[in-house]
Amino acid sequence: MSIDYDAPRTRADDETAEPPDELKTDKASPAAAVIDVDDGDLADTFELPGADLSSAELLVHIVPVQPDEFTCVSCFLVHHRSQLARESDGNKCCTECES
Repeated sequence: MSIDYDAPRTRADDETAEPPDELKTDKASPAAAVIDVDDGDLADTFELPGADLSSAELLVHIVPVQPDEFTCVSCFLVHHRSQLARESDGNKCCTECES
């Protein structure tokens, strides 16, 4: 007997079982009514790419490099000293760039 592994699996008791009461929907109940949502109201909250942000200000608090951190000469990211792979002539390289 060959078996079709792509066919959906069903058991005989699954075919005759009815869904629980929570899953049954009554067409006359108000809970089954469809709510009409105006998509225009949702579109007003989206920012479009290419929008003019020239008047917007960005406030960022810059934290200087801490004594236990270094800047990688390859990727220019600030890493913790535990990620230091090698150092030569003051140039430090992280483990991510070394591999």
